Amino acid sequence: MIKKSVKFSALVLCAGLTVGCASQSDLDRLQADVDKLKADVAAVNTTADEAAAASVSALAAAESAQITASAAQAAAADANSRIDRMFKRSMMK
Repeated sequence: MIKKSVKFSALVLCAGLTVGCASQSDLDRLQADVDKLKADVAAVNTTADEAAAASVSALAAAESAQITASAAQAAAADANSRIDRMFKRSMMK
């Protein structure tokens, strides 16, 4: 019984060493994949940073447009009020 388990253990050990070990070319390929992924992540981060900067710029432009639109609306309301007063005065004469 012990002989069988020793033989089986030796067989499993040999199979594990033969199948389980990665060769240098496998490790090199894996390292190349890791390096490519790192470069891809860096590119994505750069793109995300550029998009964030563009969104901040767009937000500032939108806020400026909102202020300009509010000022134009106030000026139009003022002009409308003046025209109404002038019309009422001309009708009273």
